Amino acid sequence: MLTLRPATVADAPLLRRWDDEPHVLASDPNDDWQWETELQKSPPWREQLIAEVNGLPIGFLQIIDPAEEESRYWGDVPAGLRAIDIWIGEPAYLGRGYGTRMMQLAIGRCFADPGVEAILIDPLASNARAIRFYQRLGFKPVEERQFGEDRCLVHRLERGEWRW
Repeated sequence: MLTLRPATVADAPLLRRWDDEPHVLASDPNDDWQWETELQKSPPWREQLIAEVNGLPIGFLQIIDPAEEESRYWGDVPAGLRAIDIWIGEPAYLGRGYGTRMMQLAIGRCFADPGVEAILIDPLASNARAIRFYQRLGFKPVEERQFGEDRCLVHRLERGEWRW
């Protein structure tokens, strides 16, 4: 049984450990999430969640409102969008369907708000496995874009195309 719970500052050591896992580094090589600082904040435009299987933390999920997010990472975007970051930190839980279930729960959370029209994600353009994963969930590529040092292939899932 996979559940989501709010991430807390007590999760920072675990998240830092996951940051050093080779499969996490391969998908997010240039970011310092500043866990100890960020997990103490609860802005209304962000949810940071830990995915657990039978009480064991296995992954992380973040949902943001990119129009409200303070760093302006996504630039000027209209209201009605959400953006998701996701990873499974524990290597033993990769390839077992947990990422799909995490995304289903995240998409459901996003579209529970009737004002949300679409969801954005930004896998590295070189990460063919992640791109296939998101496309299987219904996300469509919209543009290649440079975010800091990372070349990403932005994808979008429209509310009307969500098939779960």
